Amino acid sequence: MNFLAHAYLSFNHPQVLTGNMISDFVKGKARFNFPPDIQKGIVLHRAIDSFTDVHPATKEAMAIFRPHYRLYSGAIMDVLYDHFLAADESLFTDESLLQFSHGVYATLEAHAFHLPPPFAHLLVYMKQENWLYRYRTKDGIERSLQGLARRAAYMHESSTAMRLLEQHYHQLKSFYTPFMADVKMFAKQQFHELMG
Repeated sequence: MNFLAHAYLSFNHPQVLTGNMISDFVKGKARFNFPPDIQKGIVLHRAIDSFTDVHPATKEAMAIFRPHYRLYSGAIMDVLYDHFLAADESLFTDESLLQFSHGVYATLEAHAFHLPPPFAHLLVYMKQENWLYRYRTKDGIERSLQGLARRAAYMHESSTAMRLLEQHYHQLKSFYTPFMADVKMFAKQQFHELMG
């Protein structure tokens, strides 16, 4: 799952959200350098990622992309899950997604002292271009996939991924629906266990 889903699955807890968002920028035991509730967000992020990777819906969805992208099919699905979440009218209206996105940026800026420098740099562009909201749009998802291709050592283009998304859109959305129900239940349980 990508930034929007990790923000959403932080259950409106500011420190957990901060940890959940920065987790990919914190390696191994470096998490112990952060305050306890931010550490819990880092742990929650890693648990969500592990759950996502082994979920049957994720595996089926990845199979659409694997012939073209091999190991990057999982990263592509992380981005696409954010798109389906952003477009999920049962969870977000256009206006509520906009408000949620601005709330996430404000929370992260309020915890700027704890942001790893590479993430703090990324946050500038995330807020400026409103990535969390733009996952909802075709243009936004296209740009996210292009960004993934730029950062990935062996992913040389994203246009095939976009074509496959359009070609299999309804099938991929049908994978998202049960997955989101399951991951939300899992994350909530993990959250309550971590917060004790």
